[in-house]
Amino acid sequence: MNDMSAEGLAAARAKMEAAGVPHRAIEVFAHYYGELEAGATGMIPEADVDPLDPPPRLAEIDVDEATARDALAQTVVGKLNGGLGTSMGMDKAKSLLPVRGDQSFLDVLVEQVRRVRTRYDVSLPMVLMNSFRTRDDTLEALGRHPDLPVDGLPQDFVQNREPKLRSDDLTPVEWPADPSLEWTPPGHGDLYTALDASGALRAFLDAGYRYLCMSNSDNLGGYPDPRIAGWFASSGAPYAAEVCRRTPADVKGGYLVRRKSDGRLVLRETAQTPPEDADLAADITRHRWFHTNNLWFDLEALAAAIEEHDGVLGLPLIRNVKTVDPADSSSPEVIQIESAMGAAVQVFDGATAIEVERDRFLPVKTTDDLLLVRSDFYRLDDDARLVAAEDDAPLVRLDKAHYKLIGDFDARFPAGPPSLVDARSFTVDGDWTFGADVRVVGEVEVADSGSAGRIDDGTMLSGA
Repeated sequence: MNDMSAEGLAAARAKMEAAGVPHRAIEVFAHYYGELEAGATGMIPEADVDPLDPPPRLAEIDVDEATARDALAQTVVGKLNGGLGTSMGMDKAKSLLPVRGDQSFLDVLVEQVRRVRTRYDVSLPMVLMNSFRTRDDTLEALGRHPDLPVDGLPQDFVQNREPKLRSDDLTPVEWPADPSLEWTPPGHGDLYTALDASGALRAFLDAGYRYLCMSNSDNLGGYPDPRIAGWFASSGAPYAAEVCRRTPADVKGGYLVRRKSDGRLVLRETAQTPPEDADLAADITRHRWFHTNNLWFDLEALAAAIEEHDGVLGLPLIRNVKTVDPADSSSPEVIQIESAMGAAVQVFDGATAIEVERDRFLPVKTTDDLLLVRSDFYRLDDDARLVAAEDDAPLVRLDKAHYKLIGDFDARFPAGPPSLVDARSFTVDGDWTFGADVRVVGEVEVADSGSAGRIDDGTMLSGA
């Protein structure tokens, strides 16, 4: 490490120590800083890997009620809840958005846990990994569910934070206009460090819990499935990833491969694919399953791995280049050091995967997704799970100029979403406000009229 970068790391360490960042989190940051300074890119060439072998399919697995109950009695439900929904113009946790009537994502997730608790007579604690930006609002919202906490166990732990680094010299950026923008969460790969450093890992182990199933809080498909719990506990595996069959729409996003050098499963993200390998990476007949970011792991195996590696699991670096103020493209360019939660698959001997159906993967990343999940194409069943009306969901495309931000989106659907249960696709160009009881049938495109328009109450929009 040269003198300049040594000074940069020392400055970053001092900043993190002053902010009270746990020692182990600082050591993990220092590990990645060294990789970044050495020019690591995290790239995984096609020549170094083989495609994933066909995993077992959940649809073909039989788990009896007793096995499921025994597994659930030792399971904690975890949700990644650090996202602010900034891509939709939000400044609070995305999980607080209404998604089914007045119920937020968080409300539905809590109800899913309640239903499993009741059916199987288990405690099933739920814990959130919040960020320093989402914690206060989320805990306030959880206060509306006084039956959720399990005595003596944490309801959340906070993702660590690290300084954004100037791209020109790798020193911590200074931004007096808004000092909070000098900091960033280190990606959801921080789950393992934060779980350990917060004391939550030890608390769950001491209380007799053995397994944790983790998924994104904006994915209502990540229900704590009793069959997967029973299968995972019976497998003896330390770690399992849920994967889905890829379609032509899934060419982006991570998927598992097997590393030739040691035979380990490895998560390969789009950002880790060399440009010359892009065509092979996108070939869904070669790489047939994508990673849902739903995963299961053995808490005892995780604790052992953390101790063995002195807290530094060594997940692949993700080098994320941004501007210090994401809303100001002229602000200084920074590097955010990140890692992916699913990349921990490479840490564990015997890590495995299971193929699940598409209903386990229903993330909401855009207002297009939100309109569909809010619509009558889905219903909540008796277990508070989202159930689709058909196997193939209609493709929704809303004009980003008018619908990308949640405030603009809600203003244009004041009476709620149109009926999409009979739709195959729904495209809106231009600025349209939709009345109540609008129905979309078939393939519908609403064209730009050149000025703001309105679709009247009770209109049926019909296409081919």
